[in-house]
Amino acid sequence: MEWPIKDGEMAGISHRMVPVNGINLHVAEKGDGPDVVLLLHGFPELCYSWRHQIAALAALGYRAVAPDLRGFGDSDVPADPSAYTMLHVVGDLVALIESLGQDKVFVVGHDWGAMVAWCLCMFRPDKVRALVNMSVAFRPRIPGLKPVEALRAAFGDDYYICAFQEPGRTEAEFARFSTSLVIKKFLTYHDPGPVIVPKDNGFGTAPAQDAALPSWLSEEDINYYASKFEKSGFTGGLNYYRALDLNWELTAPWTGVQIKVPVKFIVGDQDLAFHFPGVQDYIHNGGFKRDVPLLEDIVIMKGAGHFINQEKPQEISNMIIQFIKKF
Repeated sequence: MEWPIKDGEMAGISHRMVPVNGINLHVAEKGDGPDVVLLLHGFPELCYSWRHQIAALAALGYRAVAPDLRGFGDSDVPADPSAYTMLHVVGDLVALIESLGQDKVFVVGHDWGAMVAWCLCMFRPDKVRALVNMSVAFRPRIPGLKPVEALRAAFGDDYYICAFQEPGRTEAEFARFSTSLVIKKFLTYHDPGPVIVPKDNGFGTAPAQDAALPSWLSEEDINYYASKFEKSGFTGGLNYYRALDLNWELTAPWTGVQIKVPVKFIVGDQDLAFHFPGVQDYIHNGGFKRDVPLLEDIVIMKGAGHFINQEKPQEISNMIIQFIKKF
């Protein structure tokens, strides 16, 4: 469970297992202040993705709590894709919040963690003081349009989310390369276009083992991620994508519900999520504010890609802190 860096900002980060909702979550935390900040990672990431923010929040008196979401890292990995619905994952977090002795927490999400955070605010707004979400804007449920069908119609069978649906296909693609190369290829991805993965060569060519990493990512970081995904496998994370249509069915009762917590949204202008068809129009032309009426701020970071909390750690930490200290 221990993280590779022991000095400086990593010092004092503790690790423990928390029983929640029928499974065990691994949680990293630092700080002992009364105000809890819950940090939710994406794919293919871990609570380690928040290492810089955990240190920054703790230094200012917050209690930073970052779980490996179910299916990731040292947390339990249920086998069935149907165990990865937003009802399950939000259920884990409600139990985690209660285990911390909190009525309400601040929430920060990125990628899948952002989608989980939107659902936490939709299902249990009473648990959230304020939200800082990154990369993935709120997506209101569209009756009559299953998500995977819509993606397949728009981008074809080889669009990455469609390709991920087939059990075992992506796992077999990843197995052609070392886990560290898979992680390196994901984390260094900086192309805003749609990700297409042809079946005969889905993952394309592997990056060179010794390819130069961006300044924000070290070989030590890559090796840590790889060690955890070698242990857990990628299926848990992929099951979030495989539960997309089931989520759509199960969230029918929340059709049309607004997000009623204060929100700050941050996205890089090179993030593929920002370039998804219709997203920029939704963000800029009133749709986002209609569905999230307490949306207070939208920040579009120039030159930043998808893994923004790692790529721009100081700026992201500062923006989180400036927002939540108002509450």
